[in-house]
Amino acid sequence: MMQLFDIIASSGLWAAILRIATPLIFGTLGALLCERAGVLNLGIEGIMTFGAMIGWLSVYHGADLWTGLLIAALAGGVFGLLHAGLTVTLGLSQHVSGLGVTLFASSFSYYVFRLIVPLANTPPTIVPFQPIAIPGLSTLPFIGPAFFTQTAPTYLAIIIALLMAYIIFRTPVGLAIRMTGENPHAAEAQGVNPMKVRYGAVIAGSALMGMGGAFLTLSAFNSFFPTMVQGRGWICIALVVFASWRPGRALFGALLFAFFDAFQLRLQTALSGLVPYQLFLMTPYILSIAALAVMARRARVPQALMQPYRRGER
Repeated sequence: MMQLFDIIASSGLWAAILRIATPLIFGTLGALLCERAGVLNLGIEGIMTFGAMIGWLSVYHGADLWTGLLIAALAGGVFGLLHAGLTVTLGLSQHVSGLGVTLFASSFSYYVFRLIVPLANTPPTIVPFQPIAIPGLSTLPFIGPAFFTQTAPTYLAIIIALLMAYIIFRTPVGLAIRMTGENPHAAEAQGVNPMKVRYGAVIAGSALMGMGGAFLTLSAFNSFFPTMVQGRGWICIALVVFASWRPGRALFGALLFAFFDAFQLRLQTALSGLVPYQLFLMTPYILSIAALAVMARRARVPQALMQPYRRGER
């Protein structure tokens, strides 16, 4: 029991929670923005993989870290444009298109990486983002090292989550996005162009997904390997439902999953040899499924989600 208390009371645990949550925050916000406009984007896993690769590759070839993050966002936006073209303009299945984008982006990432970086026993590395100690806050007992010595992209992810919550529920742009996701014909009657709104939401959301992937190579780690996203994209899709399509709850959901993950890693060390490690690896997913099952019962799905829009049709 004391071991559990020591783990929870450790500032290192809470610092790790924010680090683990950061790519989930970016990815979940990106998926949420797409779905609020009525488009399911299952390309997230591939977009995050490509963002991780292209962001790292840019820095490896001389770009600074912020430029690498921007390039990852632009690359994500390009894949978002592809997905929007297939689903919004052509009205193809959002499931099939999204899975196609994931397969294409993941395979293309590995192809480009191996084309430019030859096979090596040790992957080449870069110097990643370094933790930033916020003056006056980083020296506070416990909460200082836990919350105020993170890298810049972590602070950026939290700011974007708060900003998105404000935009979606407090601005005309957010109202247009929500109307398009609920009833695009009603949105059109109010002078909103649902096609443009969906394109903008999918491109911007995919850019956030690319940034989430880039965090892994530019901040959490310092090199790229093809399987490093490890299903985080699919977790983000589930977190959107958990959050009931609300950015504030999405932030909480990402932090909650990160808590389960960081806690099980430390629990493995504390109880090494007493319990099979596979049980610990299962724990965050089992608890997340349980939380999702509880929250999904009360979630209100955008009414036009996954429904192609055709002007003049009802």
